[in-house]
Amino acid sequence: MSLTVMAFEVDDIRFPTSEQLDGSDAMNPDPDYSAAYVVLRADGAGEEGHGFCFTIGRGNDVMAAAIETLRPYVAGRPVPRTAADLAALYRSLTHDSQLRWLGPEKGVMHMAAGAVVNAAWDLAARLAGKPVWQFLAEMTPEELVSLVDFRYLTDALTPQEALGILRAAEPGRAERTERLLAQGYPAYTTSPGWLGYDDDKLVRLAKEAVADGFTQIKLKVGADLDDDIRRLALARQAVGPGIRIAVDANQRWDVAGAVDWMNALAPFDPYWIEEPTSPDDVLGHAAVRAGQPVKVATGEHIANRVVFKQLLQAGAVDFVQIDAARVAGVNENLAVLLLAAKYGVPVCPHAGGVGLCELVQHLSMFDYVAVSGSWEDRVIEYVDHLHEHFADPAVIEDGRYVTPRAPGFSARMLPASIAGHRYPQGPVWQARRTPEETVR
Repeated sequence: MSLTVMAFEVDDIRFPTSEQLDGSDAMNPDPDYSAAYVVLRADGAGEEGHGFCFTIGRGNDVMAAAIETLRPYVAGRPVPRTAADLAALYRSLTHDSQLRWLGPEKGVMHMAAGAVVNAAWDLAARLAGKPVWQFLAEMTPEELVSLVDFRYLTDALTPQEALGILRAAEPGRAERTERLLAQGYPAYTTSPGWLGYDDDKLVRLAKEAVADGFTQIKLKVGADLDDDIRRLALARQAVGPGIRIAVDANQRWDVAGAVDWMNALAPFDPYWIEEPTSPDDVLGHAAVRAGQPVKVATGEHIANRVVFKQLLQAGAVDFVQIDAARVAGVNENLAVLLLAAKYGVPVCPHAGGVGLCELVQHLSMFDYVAVSGSWEDRVIEYVDHLHEHFADPAVIEDGRYVTPRAPGFSARMLPASIAGHRYPQGPVWQARRTPEETVR
Protein backbone atom coordinates (compact mmCIF):
# COMPACT_ATOMS: atom_id res chain seq x y z
CA MET A 1 0.00 0.00 0.00
CA SER A 2 1.35 3.41 -0.99
CA LEU A 3 1.46 5.91 1.87
CA THR A 4 1.92 9.66 1.86
CA VAL A 5 3.54 11.99 4.40
CA MET A 6 0.50 14.06 5.37
CA ALA A 7 2.03 16.16 8.15
CA PHE A 8 5.44 17.68 8.86
CA GLU A 9 5.70 19.22 12.32
CA VAL A 10 8.68 21.03 13.85
CA ASP A 11 9.18 22.06 17.50
CA ASP A 12 11.83 23.94 19.49
CA ILE A 13 12.28 21.77 22.61
CA ARG A 14 14.67 22.81 25.40
CA PHE A 15 15.56 21.43 28.82
CA PRO A 16 17.03 23.69 31.57
CA THR A 17 20.04 21.47 32.30
CA SER A 18 22.25 24.51 33.00
CA GLU A 19 20.60 24.84 36.40
CA GLN A 20 22.45 21.75 37.70
CA LEU A 21 25.47 22.21 35.37
CA ASP A 22 24.68 18.88 33.71
CA GLY A 23 26.64 18.80 30.47
CA SER A 24 29.10 21.51 31.50
CA ASP A 25 32.59 21.49 30.03
CA ALA A 26 35.49 23.83 29.29
CA MET A 27 33.87 25.29 26.16
CA ASN A 28 30.20 24.99 27.11
CA PRO A 29 29.83 25.99 30.77
CA ASP A 30 26.03 26.38 30.90
CA PRO A 31 24.28 24.15 28.33
CA ASP A 32 20.52 23.78 28.11
CA TYR A 33 20.16 20.48 26.27
CA SER A 34 17.79 21.08 23.36
CA ALA A 35 16.29 19.40 20.31
CA ALA A 36 14.98 20.91 17.09
CA TYR A 37 12.40 18.18 16.69
CA VAL A 38 10.54 16.99 13.58
CA VAL A 39 7.63 14.58 13.20
CA LEU A 40 6.52 12.99 9.92
CA ARG A 41 2.96 11.63 9.96
CA ALA A 42 1.86 9.05 7.40
CA ASP A 43 -1.72 8.84 6.19
CA GLY A 44 -3.66 5.67 6.89
CA ALA A 45 -0.85 3.88 8.72
CA GLY A 46 -1.16 5.28 12.23
CA GLU A 47 2.62 5.64 12.32
CA GLU A 48 4.94 8.59 12.71
CA GLY A 49 8.64 9.22 12.12
CA HIS A 50 10.58 11.24 14.70
CA GLY A 51 13.95 12.94 14.31
CA PHE A 52 15.87 15.86 15.77
CA CYS A 53 19.03 17.92 15.86
CA PHE A 54 20.79 18.32 19.19
CA THR A 55 21.84 21.80 20.35
CA ILE A 56 22.61 23.32 23.75
CA GLY A 57 20.08 26.16 23.89
CA ARG A 58 20.42 29.45 22.03
CA GLY A 59 20.14 28.88 18.31
CA ASN A 60 17.79 25.94 18.61
CA ASP A 61 15.15 28.17 16.97
CA VAL A 62 17.50 28.67 14.02
CA MET A 63 17.87 24.92 13.69
CA ALA A 64 14.11 24.42 13.84
CA ALA A 65 13.66 27.05 11.12
CA ALA A 66 16.20 25.23 8.94
CA ILE A 67 14.29 21.97 9.33
CA GLU A 68 11.08 23.78 8.39
CA THR A 69 12.61 24.86 5.06
CA LEU A 70 12.86 21.16 4.11
CA ARG A 71 9.10 20.61 4.33
CA PRO A 72 8.59 20.61 0.52
CA TYR A 73 10.96 17.65 0.12
CA VAL A 74 8.81 15.41 2.30
CA ALA A 75 5.27 16.69 2.95
CA GLY A 76 2.73 15.37 0.49
CA ARG A 77 5.21 12.91 -0.99
CA PRO A 78 5.32 9.10 -0.74
CA VAL A 79 6.65 7.68 2.54
CA PRO A 80 10.20 6.33 2.04
CA ARG A 81 10.12 2.65 2.95
CA THR A 82 12.96 0.91 1.09
CA ALA A 83 16.70 1.41 0.77
CA ALA A 84 16.13 2.97 -2.65
CA ASP A 85 13.54 5.39 -1.22
CA LEU A 86 15.77 6.39 1.70
CA ALA A 87 18.78 6.85 -0.56
CA ALA A 88 16.73 9.10 -2.86
CA LEU A 89 15.50 11.24 0.05
CA TYR A 90 19.02 11.64 1.43
CA ARG A 91 20.36 12.73 -1.93
CA SER A 92 17.50 15.14 -2.56
CA LEU A 93 18.21 16.90 0.74
CA THR A 94 22.00 17.02 0.43
CA HIS A 95 22.33 17.65 -3.31
CA ASP A 96 19.97 20.62 -3.69
CA SER A 97 22.05 23.06 -5.74
CA GLN A 98 20.89 26.15 -3.82
CA LEU A 99 20.85 24.73 -0.29
CA ARG A 100 24.35 23.31 -0.82
CA TRP A 101 25.62 26.86 -1.13
CA LEU A 102 24.94 27.25 2.61
CA GLY A 103 27.44 24.48 3.35
CA PRO A 104 28.23 22.65 1.30
CA GLU A 105 27.34 19.61 3.39
CA LYS A 106 28.09 21.22 6.71
CA GLY A 107 26.47 23.47 9.27
CA VAL A 108 22.86 24.15 10.14
CA MET A 109 21.28 23.02 6.85
CA HIS A 110 23.25 19.75 6.80
CA MET A 111 22.20 18.95 10.36
CA ALA A 112 18.61 19.84 9.46
CA ALA A 113 18.80 17.35 6.60
CA GLY A 114 20.02 14.77 9.10
CA ALA A 115 17.01 15.34 11.34
CA VAL A 116 14.63 14.74 8.44
CA VAL A 117 16.59 11.73 7.16
CA ASN A 118 16.59 10.18 10.64
CA ALA A 119 12.85 10.80 10.99
CA ALA A 120 12.32 9.01 7.68
CA TRP A 121 14.38 6.03 8.92
CA ASP A 122 12.34 5.98 12.13
CA LEU A 123 9.12 5.90 10.10
CA ALA A 124 10.35 3.26 7.65
CA ALA A 125 11.55 0.98 10.45
CA ARG A 126 8.28 1.40 12.34
CA LEU A 127 6.33 0.44 9.25
CA ALA A 128 8.59 -2.60 8.88
CA GLY A 129 8.02 -3.50 12.55
CA LYS A 130 11.75 -3.52 13.33
CA PRO A 131 14.25 -1.44 15.33
CA VAL A 132 16.51 0.59 13.05
CA TRP A 133 19.61 -1.47 13.88
CA GLN A 134 17.85 -4.64 12.70
CA PHE A 135 16.15 -2.91 9.75
CA LEU A 136 19.61 -1.92 8.51
CA ALA A 137 21.35 -5.18 9.41
CA GLU A 138 18.87 -7.21 7.38
CA MET A 139 19.53 -5.24 4.19
CA THR A 140 21.74 -6.82 1.55
CA PRO A 141 25.27 -5.50 1.06
CA GLU A 142 24.14 -4.09 -2.27
CA GLU A 143 21.28 -2.19 -0.65
CA LEU A 144 23.58 -0.79 2.03
CA VAL A 145 26.13 0.40 -0.53
CA SER A 146 23.33 2.11 -2.46
CA LEU A 147 22.57 4.25 0.60
CA VAL A 148 26.03 5.86 0.62
CA ASP A 149 27.09 8.94 -1.32
CA PHE A 150 30.63 8.01 -2.45
CA ARG A 151 31.33 11.40 -3.97
CA TYR A 152 34.64 12.70 -2.53
CA LEU A 153 35.36 9.31 -0.90
CA THR A 154 36.69 7.10 -3.67
CA ASP A 155 40.34 8.00 -3.06
CA ALA A 156 39.87 6.28 0.32
CA LEU A 157 36.92 3.91 -0.14
CA THR A 158 35.30 2.74 -3.36
CA PRO A 159 31.82 1.20 -3.64
CA GLN A 160 33.44 -2.12 -4.50
CA GLU A 161 35.62 -2.00 -1.38
CA ALA A 162 32.57 -1.18 0.74
CA LEU A 163 30.73 -4.09 -0.83
CA GLY A 164 33.64 -6.35 0.07
CA ILE A 165 33.57 -5.22 3.72
CA LEU A 166 29.84 -5.89 3.98
CA ARG A 167 30.00 -9.24 2.20
CA ALA A 168 32.83 -10.38 4.47
CA ALA A 169 30.63 -9.65 7.50
CA GLU A 170 27.58 -11.45 6.10
CA PRO A 171 28.30 -15.01 7.28
CA GLY A 172 28.35 -14.03 10.98
CA ARG A 173 25.31 -11.75 11.02
CA ALA A 174 22.91 -14.27 12.59
CA GLU A 175 25.35 -15.34 15.32
CA ARG A 176 26.22 -11.73 16.20
CA THR A 177 22.54 -10.77 16.29
CA GLU A 178 21.89 -13.52 18.83
CA ARG A 179 24.85 -12.39 20.93
CA LEU A 180 23.74 -8.75 20.75
CA LEU A 181 20.21 -9.60 21.86
CA ALA A 182 21.54 -11.69 24.74
CA GLN A 183 24.37 -9.45 25.95
CA GLY A 184 23.70 -5.90 24.75
CA TYR A 185 26.53 -3.53 23.72
CA PRO A 186 29.42 -2.16 25.84
CA ALA A 187 28.97 1.35 27.26
CA TYR A 188 30.94 3.98 29.14
CA THR A 189 29.58 6.88 31.17
CA THR A 190 30.35 10.59 31.25
CA SER A 191 27.88 11.27 34.05
CA PRO A 192 30.58 11.64 36.79
CA GLY A 193 32.77 14.01 34.81
CA TRP A 194 30.97 17.27 34.07
CA LEU A 195 33.26 20.19 34.72
CA GLY A 196 30.79 22.06 36.92
CA TYR A 197 30.52 19.23 39.46
CA ASP A 198 32.40 19.60 42.74
CA ASP A 199 34.99 17.05 43.85
CA ASP A 200 32.68 15.18 46.21
CA LYS A 201 30.11 14.68 43.47
CA LEU A 202 32.77 13.55 41.02
CA VAL A 203 34.11 10.93 43.43
CA ARG A 204 30.64 9.72 44.43
CA LEU A 205 29.44 9.35 40.84
CA ALA A 206 32.69 7.70 39.72
CA LYS A 207 32.34 5.04 42.42
CA GLU A 208 28.67 4.57 41.54
CA ALA A 209 29.58 4.08 37.88
CA VAL A 210 31.98 1.26 38.73
CA ALA A 211 29.37 -0.32 41.01
CA ASP A 212 26.90 -0.14 38.10
CA GLY A 213 29.21 -2.20 35.92
CA PHE A 214 30.92 0.45 33.80
CA THR A 215 34.56 -0.28 32.97
CA GLN A 216 35.19 3.19 31.55
CA ILE A 217 34.24 6.72 32.65
CA LYS A 218 35.03 10.11 31.15
CA LEU A 219 36.04 13.45 32.68
CA LYS A 220 35.83 16.89 31.09
CA VAL A 221 39.12 18.80 31.15
CA GLY A 222 40.68 21.93 29.72
CA ALA A 223 39.70 24.87 31.90
CA ASP A 224 42.56 24.81 34.42
CA LEU A 225 45.49 22.40 34.45
CA ASP A 226 45.89 22.28 38.23
CA ASP A 227 42.20 21.54 38.62
CA ASP A 228 42.42 18.80 36.00
CA ILE A 229 45.39 17.18 37.75
CA ARG A 230 43.50 17.24 41.05
CA ARG A 231 40.25 15.92 39.56
CA LEU A 232 41.94 13.18 37.56
CA ALA A 233 43.89 12.09 40.64
CA LEU A 234 40.66 11.92 42.64
CA ALA A 235 38.91 9.94 39.91
CA ARG A 236 41.79 7.52 39.55
CA GLN A 237 41.86 6.97 43.31
CA ALA A 238 38.09 6.43 43.32
CA VAL A 239 37.93 3.84 40.55
CA GLY A 240 41.32 2.15 40.85
CA PRO A 241 43.85 1.19 38.16
CA GLY A 242 41.63 -1.27 36.28
CA ILE A 243 39.01 1.21 35.08
CA ARG A 244 39.59 3.30 31.96
CA ILE A 245 39.31 7.06 32.39
CA ALA A 246 38.91 9.00 29.14
CA VAL A 247 39.23 12.79 29.13
CA ASP A 248 37.51 15.32 26.88
CA ALA A 249 38.69 18.87 26.15
CA ASN A 250 35.78 19.84 23.88
CA GLN A 251 38.09 21.64 21.41
CA ARG A 252 39.59 23.84 24.13
CA TRP A 253 43.25 23.89 23.05
CA ASP A 254 45.60 24.86 20.28
CA VAL A 255 47.84 22.02 19.14
CA ALA A 256 50.85 22.92 21.30
CA GLY A 257 48.63 23.45 24.33
CA ALA A 258 47.00 20.06 23.83
CA VAL A 259 50.36 18.33 23.67
CA ASP A 260 51.67 20.05 26.80
CA TRP A 261 48.44 19.55 28.76
CA MET A 262 48.17 15.85 27.94
CA ASN A 263 51.81 15.19 28.77
CA ALA A 264 51.01 16.66 32.20
CA LEU A 265 47.96 14.39 32.60
CA ALA A 266 49.63 11.27 31.21
CA PRO A 267 50.80 9.94 34.64
CA PHE A 268 47.14 9.29 35.50
CA ASP A 269 46.81 6.94 32.50
CA PRO A 270 43.99 8.61 30.52
CA TYR A 271 42.54 6.19 27.98
CA TRP A 272 41.94 8.82 25.29
CA ILE A 273 41.89 12.56 24.82
CA GLU A 274 38.71 13.59 23.04
CA GLU A 275 38.45 16.69 20.86
CA PRO A 276 41.87 18.10 21.83
CA THR A 277 41.63 20.90 19.25
CA SER A 278 39.41 22.27 16.47
CA PRO A 279 37.30 19.54 14.82
CA ASP A 280 38.29 20.94 11.41
CA ASP A 281 42.03 20.64 12.07
CA VAL A 282 42.97 17.26 10.61
CA LEU A 283 46.72 17.87 10.71
CA GLY A 284 46.42 19.33 14.19
CA HIS A 285 44.89 16.08 15.44
CA ALA A 286 47.71 14.15 13.81
CA ALA A 287 50.26 16.38 15.58
CA VAL A 288 48.54 15.91 18.94
CA ARG A 289 48.52 12.17 18.42
CA ALA A 290 52.25 12.19 17.63
CA GLY A 291 53.24 14.60 20.40
CA GLN A 292 51.98 12.86 23.52
CA PRO A 293 51.29 9.28 24.66
CA VAL A 294 47.48 9.31 25.00
CA LYS A 295 45.21 7.99 22.23
CA VAL A 296 43.14 10.55 20.32
CA ALA A 297 39.38 10.44 19.73
CA THR A 298 37.18 12.89 17.87
CA GLY A 299 34.05 13.17 15.77
CA GLU A 300 31.04 14.67 17.53
CA HIS A 301 31.54 18.01 15.76
CA ILE A 302 32.91 16.66 12.49
CA ALA A 303 30.76 18.19 9.76
CA ASN A 304 30.71 15.44 7.16
CA ARG A 305 32.12 12.18 5.82
CA VAL A 306 34.92 14.00 3.97
CA VAL A 307 36.59 15.25 7.16
CA PHE A 308 36.27 11.77 8.70
CA LYS A 309 37.96 10.42 5.56
CA GLN A 310 40.85 12.82 5.97
CA LEU A 311 41.31 12.08 9.67
CA LEU A 312 41.61 8.40 8.82
CA GLN A 313 43.90 8.99 5.84
CA ALA A 314 46.19 11.14 7.98
CA GLY A 315 46.37 8.62 10.82
CA ALA A 316 45.08 11.38 13.09
CA VAL A 317 42.70 9.41 15.33
CA ASP A 318 42.65 6.20 17.32
CA PHE A 319 38.87 6.27 17.79
CA VAL A 320 36.15 7.60 15.49
CA GLN A 321 33.25 9.23 17.32
CA ILE A 322 30.18 9.43 15.13
CA ASP A 323 27.19 11.48 16.26
CA ALA A 324 23.74 10.37 15.11
CA ALA A 325 22.48 13.95 14.73
CA ARG A 326 25.52 15.87 13.46
CA VAL A 327 26.06 14.67 9.88
CA ALA A 328 23.16 14.06 7.47
CA GLY A 329 21.60 11.15 9.30
CA VAL A 330 21.83 7.37 8.96
CA ASN A 331 23.08 7.38 5.37
CA GLU A 332 26.13 9.53 6.01
CA ASN A 333 26.93 7.75 9.25
CA LEU A 334 26.91 4.50 7.29
CA ALA A 335 29.62 6.00 5.07
CA VAL A 336 31.70 6.81 8.16
CA LEU A 337 31.24 3.32 9.60
CA LEU A 338 32.49 1.84 6.33
CA LEU A 339 35.47 4.21 6.23
CA ALA A 340 36.40 3.28 9.81
CA ALA A 341 36.12 -0.41 8.96
CA LYS A 342 38.37 0.06 5.92
CA TYR A 343 41.05 1.72 8.10
CA GLY A 344 40.59 -0.62 11.07
CA VAL A 345 39.74 2.17 13.54
CA PRO A 346 37.15 1.46 16.27
CA VAL A 347 33.97 3.54 16.35
CA CYS A 348 33.02 4.82 19.82
CA PRO A 349 30.01 7.14 19.33
CA HIS A 350 29.31 10.41 21.03
CA ALA A 351 26.02 10.40 22.95
CA GLY A 352 26.30 13.30 25.39
CA GLY A 353 23.03 15.08 24.75
CA VAL A 354 19.27 14.75 24.78
CA GLY A 355 18.21 11.72 22.77
CA LEU A 356 21.66 10.90 21.41
CA CYS A 357 22.00 7.71 23.44
CA GLU A 358 18.66 6.58 22.08
CA LEU A 359 19.71 7.10 18.47
CA VAL A 360 23.34 6.09 18.29
CA GLN A 361 22.92 2.72 19.99
CA HIS A 362 21.23 1.55 16.78
CA LEU A 363 24.19 2.59 14.62
CA SER A 364 26.78 0.82 16.79
CA MET A 365 24.68 -2.32 17.01
CA PHE A 366 24.23 -2.36 13.24
CA ASP A 367 27.99 -1.85 12.86
CA TYR A 368 28.63 -4.87 15.09
CA VAL A 369 26.22 -7.12 13.23
CA ALA A 370 26.81 -6.11 9.62
CA VAL A 371 29.96 -3.97 9.17
CA SER A 372 32.91 -4.33 11.57
CA GLY A 373 31.70 -7.55 13.19
CA SER A 374 33.46 -6.56 16.41
CA TRP A 375 32.87 -4.72 19.67
CA GLU A 376 36.49 -5.00 20.81
CA ASP A 377 37.69 -1.60 22.07
CA ARG A 378 34.28 -0.20 21.12
CA VAL A 379 31.98 1.51 23.60
CA ILE A 380 28.98 3.82 23.30
CA GLU A 381 28.86 6.88 25.52
CA TYR A 382 26.06 6.98 28.09
CA VAL A 383 24.86 10.05 29.95
CA ASP A 384 22.15 9.57 32.57
CA HIS A 385 20.02 12.59 31.71
CA LEU A 386 16.58 13.14 30.14
CA HIS A 387 15.82 9.56 29.09
CA GLU A 388 12.50 9.79 30.91
CA HIS A 389 11.22 12.03 28.12
CA PHE A 390 11.35 9.26 25.50
CA ALA A 391 8.82 6.55 24.74
CA ASP A 392 11.55 3.94 24.20
CA PRO A 393 14.46 5.16 26.33
CA ALA A 394 17.93 3.70 26.21
CA VAL A 395 18.41 1.13 28.96
CA ILE A 396 21.71 0.23 30.66
CA GLU A 397 22.28 -3.00 32.58
CA ASP A 398 25.64 -3.88 34.12
CA GLY A 399 27.46 -1.26 32.06
CA ARG A 400 25.97 -2.32 28.70
CA TYR A 401 23.23 -0.99 26.47
CA VAL A 402 20.25 -3.34 26.36
CA THR A 403 19.50 -4.06 22.70
CA PRO A 404 16.34 -2.22 21.57
CA ARG A 405 13.52 -4.43 20.33
CA ALA A 406 10.79 -1.82 19.76
CA PRO A 407 10.31 -0.74 16.12
CA GLY A 408 11.92 2.52 15.03
CA PHE A 409 14.89 4.67 15.98
CA SER A 410 13.99 5.13 19.70
CA ALA A 411 13.56 8.83 18.84
CA ARG A 412 9.96 9.50 19.90
CA MET A 413 9.55 11.99 22.74
CA LEU A 414 6.53 11.72 24.99
CA PRO A 415 3.76 14.21 24.13
CA ALA A 416 3.77 15.63 27.67
CA SER A 417 7.51 16.28 27.48
CA ILE A 418 7.14 18.07 24.15
CA ALA A 419 4.28 20.21 25.42
CA GLY A 420 6.05 21.04 28.67
CA HIS A 421 9.40 21.98 27.16
CA ARG A 422 8.44 23.91 24.02
CA TYR A 423 10.43 27.11 23.97
CA PRO A 424 9.45 29.71 25.07
CA GLN A 425 5.73 29.01 25.54
CA GLY A 426 5.90 25.68 27.41
CA PRO A 427 5.11 25.74 31.13
CA VAL A 428 8.67 24.70 32.08
CA TRP A 429 9.97 27.89 30.44
CA GLN A 430 7.07 30.13 31.38
CA ALA A 431 7.80 29.35 35.03
CA ARG A 432 11.36 30.59 34.52
CA ARG A 433 10.48 33.94 32.94
CA THR A 434 11.19 37.07 34.91
CA PRO A 435 8.32 39.49 35.65
CA GLU A 436 9.80 41.90 33.10
CA GLU A 437 9.78 39.21 30.40
CA THR A 438 6.20 38.31 31.24
CA VAL A 439 5.10 41.95 30.86
CA ARG A 440 6.81 42.20 27.48
